[in-house]
Parts: sequence; structure tokens; C-alpha cells
Amino acid sequence: MIEAIWTSFLASAGFGILFNVPRKALIPGGICGMIGWVIYEQMAGASQFDLVLATALASFIVATISHVYARLQRMPVIIFSVSGIIPLVPGGGAYDTMRKLVENDYNAAIQLGSQTFLMSGAIAFGLVLAGTIVPLLLRTQRQTKSH
Repeated sequence: MIEAIWTSFLASAGFGILFNVPRKALIPGGICGMIGWVIYEQMAGASQFDLVLATALASFIVATISHVYARLQRMPVIIFSVSGIIPLVPGGGAYDTMRKLVENDYNAAIQLGSQTFLMSGAIAFGLVLAGTIVPLLLRTQRQTKSH
């Protein structure tokens, strides 16, 4: 588990390097990815959670943490959310789908492709949901302080 946590941190921070994010955003971006991956792994390992639901919740939390880091460091949210979401991207599922297609195992390809597509949609859903809720909560908090 520690190896997976460390790897998710390195993948997220490394992706930030590839996209030339500012140096002071590399560690927070890596932390976002690491936390998202841990949440996904814990939920995916629990028998009552679906992989799509685990992906949606993990991406929501990554996006929420990205908003917090963006406000703390006065940077755009996307700097942290793109790096943080990388460990959740279902690249292995897309690869397996294509492999099954090449092997003419169409039933397995449809099943894997559907799950990969739903997981990708869950990532988008989690990012959009957090992008809507977090600013709304911050605006409400600001209005409450001013009254």
C-alpha cells in the first residue's frame, strides 16, 4: 500500500512537471493525486462500492482539495486538479478494451469499454460537481462573514 501511495504521488507530481506547472505547485498536486488514489483504492477494495462510484467520489475530493490549494497559493484550480486526477484515469481499462477487441472477444470488450467509459464520466462528474459546489460554499461563507 505504501508503494502505491508513493507511486501515485510521483505520477501526479511528474505529470505536473510535464505540463510545466510552477515548482511550488508540484508537491500539492502530488498530494492531491495521492489522496485521490488512496480514497479510490479504499472504496474499490470495499465490496459494497462500485468502481464508478469510487472514481466519482475520489475525483470530487481531488477537485475539492485542488480548490483549497488554489485559494491558498493564489493559482488556478486546474494546475492542481489536472495533476491530481491522473492516478484515477482508467488507462489500463482502455488498454484492456482494445486488447479484447484485437483478440475478437467482443463481449469482454463491450463490458470493459462500458466500465472505462463510465469511469471517465465519473471523473468529469466529480470535477464538475466540486467546481460548482466549492465556489458556492465559499461565496456563501463570504456573505455570512460580511453580515
